[in-house]
Amino acid sequence: MTSKHPLDTAAQHFFGKGARALDPEEIHVLEQMKEHRPVSRDAADASDDVATFGDRLADRVAAVGGSWAFIITFGVILLGWMLLNSDVLGHFGLAFDPYPYIFLNLMLSTLAAIQAPVIMMSQNRQSAKDRIAASLDYEVNLRTEIEIMHLHDKIDSLIVERLDRILARLERQAGPVAPD
Repeated sequence: MTSKHPLDTAAQHFFGKGARALDPEEIHVLEQMKEHRPVSRDAADASDDVATFGDRLADRVAAVGGSWAFIITFGVILLGWMLLNSDVLGHFGLAFDPYPYIFLNLMLSTLAAIQAPVIMMSQNRQSAKDRIAASLDYEVNLRTEIEIMHLHDKIDSLIVERLDRILARLERQAGPVAPD
């Protein structure tokens, strides 16, 4: 004996399939409708709910590393390093990283080796956020379609009721019709 799922009637009416065949988004929409609760949620909040510390750190590193403030500051630091090691300390024979700046190249390579995967992690997280946003948009659109279908059913029912009352009134006014 199979037990009937509580959402089977609504699933069959709106989707033409049983509740067990529904997607998670469809089930969520029907459950929220049953409880008379809104289905819309903020995608950023939903994404932040599942974010780990590493995800948030990658986002911050990518935000800083991809900003004009970082680029300008980094350019100034590089220029300062080169001037310090070429002209200022080089003049006294104390340059710790003279031209061709081998230590600076090592630092830049290390920074690039670390920063690139972190930025890729942030991009992957952004892709996940976009998928969550698309799923939430789908739920809202689905809820809207179901509500419109429900309103159509109500309006159709009201029209049929009204037509039945009009026909009944016409029959009462016309009286019995004599056979030919």
